[in-house]
Amino acid sequence: MKDDPTIPADARFETRAIHVGQDYRSETGAVIPPIYMTSTFETGNPTGFDYTRSGNPNFRNLQATLASLENAKHCTAFASGISSITAIMLSLQAGDTVLSEQQIYGASYRLFEKVLRRFGITIKYANLANPENHDMIAQIKPTLVWLETPTNPLLKILDIKAISDVAHSVGSVVAVDNTFASSLLQQPLDLGADLSQLSTTKYTNGHSDCLGGAVCTNSDAWQERMIFAQKALGLQPSPFDAWLVARGAKTEAIRMERHSSNALTLAQRLETRKGVKSVKYPFLPSHPQYALAKKQMKSGSGMLLADFGMSYAATLDFIRRLRLFTQAESLGGIESLVAHPASMTHASIPKETREAAGVTDGLVRFSVGIEHVEDLWADIDRALASGK
Repeated sequence: MKDDPTIPADARFETRAIHVGQDYRSETGAVIPPIYMTSTFETGNPTGFDYTRSGNPNFRNLQATLASLENAKHCTAFASGISSITAIMLSLQAGDTVLSEQQIYGASYRLFEKVLRRFGITIKYANLANPENHDMIAQIKPTLVWLETPTNPLLKILDIKAISDVAHSVGSVVAVDNTFASSLLQQPLDLGADLSQLSTTKYTNGHSDCLGGAVCTNSDAWQERMIFAQKALGLQPSPFDAWLVARGAKTEAIRMERHSSNALTLAQRLETRKGVKSVKYPFLPSHPQYALAKKQMKSGSGMLLADFGMSYAATLDFIRRLRLFTQAESLGGIESLVAHPASMTHASIPKETREAAGVTDGLVRFSVGIEHVEDLWADIDRALASGK
């Protein structure tokens, strides 16, 4: 991220989200940079652009914004969250080993198992929320340690600093999928990680109207790899999607405050409601890593898990009775969504594998939006009551 003398050095997240990444507008005085919907540029232009696959003003503005918000030196924007993960993983080579948290996004697992293994990369999994398993890093000496925190979907919290300390002692690189937390609530690089990856489709954009991904780092070497992947593998976003993500980032702070407060209220109420088997939310005292979550995150984010002890069919019936929670993939938008991990986000993971990790047939994942919390609670309460 280049220094901008017009922005105070001590400007806070909310201010940087609005004022960083506003280049390429001086010719017209536009308050908001336009969308550069062009595939190519005239040779010899003052800004050095040549072909949108290898750079576009909208990418560079977004990259500057996200680098600032993640407290990073560099950021590279990609076409989707999985594109950004692909850029990291395809920077490895045959013979390398990846040690991954056992509970990860289903598409990440599919990429690891169906693609990386074909190219001679070894993948190992461990429950890295358990500090006793951190010694595995020193034993295996992986090229890359892959983390999600909070994890998808069980919301386990991993100790980024502790894991990074062990990994760095044996020369391993640490990458953190920061999607569930968001850039506002958690800065992995400040905690010792080498790479912070985001699906900007989610909380960064926040409006469920585009796809995007990003990788932030302080490493010049990894930044070169990411820029190469963006161009050589064709993983770049469209200028329009980059513009939408940049627009969404301007309101990320205020949205995340509402997501978090709504989710915490619903979690507290569900936890005391008769018939609810279990509730997981990072900022509930009952969460196994509650103390770590409070230390590592500014608030609990908008993701909430509940197990109502229902069968596969009964769980789907409950979900379909909801009115304000739309059954859909994805998360992090202003609107509330609900998912059944066993049949949706984690359907590609073998039943025995997902159940061993805790993704049961009765598990429900709520992406709590920014609607009025009383309306959201009434919707859940009615759907539960009408199922009896």
